[in-house]
Amino acid sequence: MNYTPFFILALFLLVALYFIFRKKKVMPVVLSKADIKLLETNVEFYSNLNAQKKKRFEQKVANFLAVVIIKGVGFEVTALDKLLVAASAVIPIFGFDDWQYKNLQNVLLYPDTFNSDFEYEGGDRNIMGMVGTGYLNGQMVLSQSALHHGFSSSAGKGNTGIHEFVHLLDKSDGATDGVPENFLKHEYAEPWIKMMHEEMERIAENKSDINPYATTNQAEFFAVTAEYFFEKPELLKEKHPAIYNKLSKIFGQDLAQ
Repeated sequence: MNYTPFFILALFLLVALYFIFRKKKVMPVVLSKADIKLLETNVEFYSNLNAQKKKRFEQKVANFLAVVIIKGVGFEVTALDKLLVAASAVIPIFGFDDWQYKNLQNVLLYPDTFNSDFEYEGGDRNIMGMVGTGYLNGQMVLSQSALHHGFSSSAGKGNTGIHEFVHLLDKSDGATDGVPENFLKHEYAEPWIKMMHEEMERIAENKSDINPYATTNQAEFFAVTAEYFFEKPELLKEKHPAIYNKLSKIFGQDLAQ
């Protein structure tokens, strides 16, 4: 019996499996002096760090840009666009040593807000960002204008980029439910859920300064309060100390201090 065809087939399968499962070669990214100046000018979180922590932030930004593709829809992305996306990703994970967004491959930037059909001109458009599901799994879509506004001095307690990356952290345990089990010990999950719903009631009764969008569901509450935590930590600690302390433990950062 001639076994040659079987050996050829086996060899073909081995080669195919190698190309399927081999690790994608990551091209290192080195931030230029111009990039660092853009971070210093546009990202307050970065500019407030000491020299040592700035270096760590820069390395995390470079690592993110090396593995995640950022594309503009209808326009060419700028260096600042890429840096603001990367900063949005790094800020929530800055308290973790080796965290990577394994559930993200691409970030698509639309020039403005968009609707559920991803139309960004005319009509009723109110979506500033979203984390893809289903056939869009591994994708994030962000409004360029909302991304930039989140890092402006007029953004207040909001930051769309941070909001969406917090959703990704939440989703990393398999469920986008406002309970990030990878970062929240099991015994603290139930008190956190209770805290969320108590504050949702206060928001609904107009007794809280937290964005009413937080009452949508637990996932949005977590993302909205995370925006508040990173944008106005001292104010959050003053007005909502229990929420601040819980988020501080989840993200491993005590920003008010």
